[in-house]
Amino acid sequence: MAGEPGRSSHRPGSPVSGAPLLDRSELATDVLPAAERLLGCTLEADTEEGPVAVRLVEVEAYRGADDPASHCYRGKTPRNAVMFGPAGHLYVYFVYGMHFCANVTCLVDGVAGAVLLRAGEVLSDPALARARRPTARKDADLASGPARMASLLGLTREDDGVDVTDPASRVRLYAEPALASSSIRTGPRVGVAAARELPWRYWVDGSPAVSRYRPGKVRERRPST
Repeated sequence: MAGEPGRSSHRPGSPVSGAPLLDRSELATDVLPAAERLLGCTLEADTEEGPVAVRLVEVEAYRGADDPASHCYRGKTPRNAVMFGPAGHLYVYFVYGMHFCANVTCLVDGVAGAVLLRAGEVLSDPALARARRPTARKDADLASGPARMASLLGLTREDDGVDVTDPASRVRLYAEPALASSSIRTGPRVGVAAARELPWRYWVDGSPAVSRYRPGKVRERRPST
């Protein structure tokens, strides 16, 4: 809405590189390639104090009926409905009665899948980021972990369903160049009891913002078909 605080109706591109918004079609795919594609992209949110932007450096993939660790494993509910599509929307949930966590939906409309946003490197005004996360001991901790990232960007259940591919949205996702396979590492997901051995957590090798648990392997390039 025109004149709404902290919101603009026109966003020409990424606040850092000028990259365009990520096209929804790049997310309308399986959660694993979608997770890789999200690494390195810029996520920006408008807040009352000004825009906050992060470079995504750690994500975690979740499917639906074939993934017992997924919120959609037992079917569609009012809470998880956004995970069933279409791609390119935020799925935000409340956990442990304390924190919000945010995901970006994937796959085609009607098929459940999303990628949890686990960590990011701050690209916008560091003073504003530190003011929003005053308990962070160092800048690398400002968005290190899904709850910290959601807090920094001001994400709550009110943002559930927001279209991050829409330039008028409060939260927007920009399509930075895809990362080289050699810079991506994989490992088991964090904080899940089921299917925890699956290497569906992806992170940027060497980023100081990646959360503490880091065992994994260098991702092997898939053979072309």
